[in-house]
Amino acid sequence: MGLYEKLVNGEEKLSLVGLGYVGMPIAVAFAKKIKVVGFDLNKEKIALYQAGVDPTNEVGPEVIKKTTVDFTADASRLREARFHIVAVPTPVNEDHTPDLTPVEGASRLLGQNLEKGSVVVFESTVYPGVTEEICVPILEKESGLKCGVDFKIGYSPERINPGDKVHRLETITKIVSGMDEETLDTVAKVYELVVEAGVYRAESIKVAEAAKVIENSQRDINIAFMNELSIIFHKMGIDTKAVLDAAGTKWNFLKFAPGLVGGHCIGVDPYYLTYKADALGYHSRIILAGRRINDDMGRYVAENLVKNLIKTDIPVKGAKVAILGFTFKENCPDTRNTKVIDIYKELGEYGITPMVVDPAADAEEAKRLYGIAFRSLEDVKEMDAVIVAVAHSEFQKLSKAEIAGFFHEKHKEKVLMDIKGLLNKDEYGEGYLYWRL
Repeated sequence: MGLYEKLVNGEEKLSLVGLGYVGMPIAVAFAKKIKVVGFDLNKEKIALYQAGVDPTNEVGPEVIKKTTVDFTADASRLREARFHIVAVPTPVNEDHTPDLTPVEGASRLLGQNLEKGSVVVFESTVYPGVTEEICVPILEKESGLKCGVDFKIGYSPERINPGDKVHRLETITKIVSGMDEETLDTVAKVYELVVEAGVYRAESIKVAEAAKVIENSQRDINIAFMNELSIIFHKMGIDTKAVLDAAGTKWNFLKFAPGLVGGHCIGVDPYYLTYKADALGYHSRIILAGRRINDDMGRYVAENLVKNLIKTDIPVKGAKVAILGFTFKENCPDTRNTKVIDIYKELGEYGITPMVVDPAADAEEAKRLYGIAFRSLEDVKEMDAVIVAVAHSEFQKLSKAEIAGFFHEKHKEKVLMDIKGLLNKDEYGEGYLYWRL
């Protein structure tokens, strides 16, 4: 009887290493079919899960309360499982080089608790070669086992979109790969238990790694193009959204929009690809050009806010500015890698300390990472300028009267920055200096 059959029959368990926005939904999905050990080093996070709390808001507290996932911070419990999925983050360093510390640490810890006959599948986004050239040697060293003999490896890149209730693990085709045909078949069958959309069997682990890293690189480049168009059209006095709406009537026009590119994927993954390319002697031109444009958009927004304050004769230094939204994307509590912080910091260079409001964000996380304490919408009054930075549902419900109430009544023109184009531009003509990307 193979490992897949033993998992289905309840004779073996699956472990999930890393229970964040990606790992936790995967663990919960598998727990509906087989026995799952959910491991994370963060004891506080594990305590929340055990108490039926979902700090990620990905599946909700009711699902967490009912799930059969065996949540633990005890690494030795990984020895109970024979099929392991590693879903830890892969960030970049300050110099934009890959920070493989989390995936190396997870490999080290898993290796110390790896048993013969196991299959280890990595989901973390990496450049081609990391799984076989970096993770496998660590697993072998820590376990004393031999890859290909005592245990097998595979790679299946995560495609979960945080905050998205439509494109979920179950509804997105899953790329799977294995070190040999037998492993590939096992990995594919295991994922088919939960992925209703089916799996795509990549011909090798490196192909699967490359497929994932170019998905987000492609989006990054397309958004960079939109951001560059926005800069150009502003100089021309043309509304970018109006241009995109017109161009979008053609069947093959790609409907991307300008914006801040943050988070753990689109703004990070391209650097993994260009790092590996550089190591092989090729210096990226298009990918890095897109990254430079997107990384600079926070400064661009801040500069335009300052220009608009000057246009309305409002003193820049000490101006009262409110930023609505701080997370890296709408309706998601995650503030890590948010590009809104770039606006905040740049305004600080002009002597402006913005008030930040975000009812959806993890306030403790923002305080710990950025030293920013959120305020409530009720505190937004007598402002000199307001930036709607994130398209949270709560902000979409704001009426024109409520937005008008944010500003000081002395202002004949209200400086309103709508980064996501959330508002109806036509409603904010007279009495407003309205600006959007």
